[in-house]
Amino acid sequence: MSYEVISDLLAMGGRYLRIRHTSSTLRCDMVFGVFLPPQASDDHPVPVLYWLSGLTCTDENFMQKAGAMRMAAKLGLALVVPDTSPRGEDVADALDGAYDLGLGAGFYLNATEAPWQMHYQMFDYITEELPELVKAELPVTDSWSISGHSMGGHGAMMIALRYPQRFKSVSAFSPIVNPMACPWGRKAFSHYLGDDESTWQRYDSCYLMAQITDPSGYPPLLIDQGDADNFLLQQLLTENLDAPLDSAGYSAEVRMQPGYDHSYFFIASFIDDHLHFHAEHLGLLD
Repeated sequence: MSYEVISDLLAMGGRYLRIRHTSSTLRCDMVFGVFLPPQASDDHPVPVLYWLSGLTCTDENFMQKAGAMRMAAKLGLALVVPDTSPRGEDVADALDGAYDLGLGAGFYLNATEAPWQMHYQMFDYITEELPELVKAELPVTDSWSISGHSMGGHGAMMIALRYPQRFKSVSAFSPIVNPMACPWGRKAFSHYLGDDESTWQRYDSCYLMAQITDPSGYPPLLIDQGDADNFLLQQLLTENLDAPLDSAGYSAEVRMQPGYDHSYFFIASFIDDHLHFHAEHLGLLD
């Protein structure tokens, strides 16, 4: 696959790269970020944590604000951070400039409605094209975990529930757990997927969790949510996940963190916990 390294910086003894490639799935150029820890080499490939970011973010927010590289370097864990939507002059955007639809708001699904379906195929990009490129071109193994924040937490959970055998573990900060029931999700789903709500179900973590009859084949889950998050009650709906988790008997820890909000200060405060969680399930702490 053709790609271009647009920056390559030394960080924490490893390398922070930004890579541009032409995506056949999204029909545009895409940029993603990679942190390769100092342990990574062609002779010593390392496991990967995919991170999915939230509304309005690009590939850069997590890398610059989360403070994840130091612990990832210590653990020997690669980080791969895609963009949150397709980009480019020909890519559809919200006509009113809304932050929760269009550019920066791909919701990690495959759009079926015009004008979105031409480019907004983020589910296939995240689950197929990007991992193929990463595996082919970077010193990484087939051991993957996935995490994310807000819209990205929704994406990480939903993707792991649909492809449980691909991931050793899944975690989320402030995830949108029930997008079919919140304003952000309903707006995005109705535009991208149309009015038939039965087509929304495959992108809703609460619905997917409720369908599980045998949780043994699913990756363990860690969620951190701040109780001072101003999006908690209307958009994130964390409590809606309680019943599906219980009915499925799913291996999960949901931690309500007193006083924390929705910001990257929250993520930076607990990112080491999440990296250790993934490192354990990726076999890096044996």
